[in-house]
Amino acid sequence: MTRTAQRATQASLVVAALLAGLPAAASAASKPTVRTGAATRITATSVRLHGAVTPNGAQTTYLFQYGRTKLYGTSTPITVAGSGSKKIRVRVDVGGLVPARRYHYRLVARNSKGVVSGSDRSFKTPAQPLALSLVASPNPVRFGKGIVLAGVLSGTGNAGRQIVLQQSPFPHTQGFTQVGNALVANQQGSFAFTLLSVPLNTQFRVLLPSKPQVVSPITGVGVAPRLTTHVSSRRVFSGARVRFSGTIRPARRGTRVVIQRLRGKRWKRVAATKSRRGAKTFSRYARRVRIRRGGRYRVLVDSVDGYYVPNSGRTVRIRLRR
Repeated sequence: MTRTAQRATQASLVVAALLAGLPAAASAASKPTVRTGAATRITATSVRLHGAVTPNGAQTTYLFQYGRTKLYGTSTPITVAGSGSKKIRVRVDVGGLVPARRYHYRLVARNSKGVVSGSDRSFKTPAQPLALSLVASPNPVRFGKGIVLAGVLSGTGNAGRQIVLQQSPFPHTQGFTQVGNALVANQQGSFAFTLLSVPLNTQFRVLLPSKPQVVSPITGVGVAPRLTTHVSSRRVFSGARVRFSGTIRPARRGTRVVIQRLRGKRWKRVAATKSRRGAKTFSRYARRVRIRRGGRYRVLVDSVDGYYVPNSGRTVRIRLRR
């Protein structure tokens, strides 16, 4: 063998030895290995998807595909899995699902050597329990004025269900009784009851006649008395008396009436009286007040018996003469 041939042979042996000492991932990267795992923490609207990815020596990314069919149609954000040779367990939380539906999903990984999809798996979201909400507007409502009680029936199969409104007037000892006719929830589960008036403080709730155990929380509606305010004079000398008078609806004899003056940002009491008989539909009040300071005054019906909520009349400005 010539010297040149010997040198070539020695060089080949050195290269072979070097290659033999290299890690397998550096010498032979391949497509990632993927396994679609189980679905856990399944709720009516969310799920946690699991899986495993082995990068096999090349920088690898992965995502989960999911949807109502094996065409999927939706995917989670792309996530980096690295370039190692060890299996990596992965998971992702998915929301915005529809209750009582079956979903398909799979894990997909990609690197420079190609794309690999895991096997298809599926899970089913449970039905969302039916639930009722109820809101009153306005609240409190002025005596004799109308009110709207609106709400939403949420949950699986909420559309088109009958809903009944019930009431329990103060002192709430007679239980709940139905108000008017039942309504039917629309496609979104929404509904609204309109009442022309509420005579006194009342608790309301709604329920499903077909499932009486599905009932809303109680909504309390306060009723504010309506009152008028008259003053005998708006411009007086310091120390003069001004007569405050007016009517209160509904008629309530003995209701506490307070005359107040605005001091800074707070209303301060300057005098008080009680309502007296007026007519079948209203009561009257009257009180003379010595005016030592000008400013803004008002009359407050300070009901404390539970039938109504406190309410104030219009503000009047009284000025002192110089």
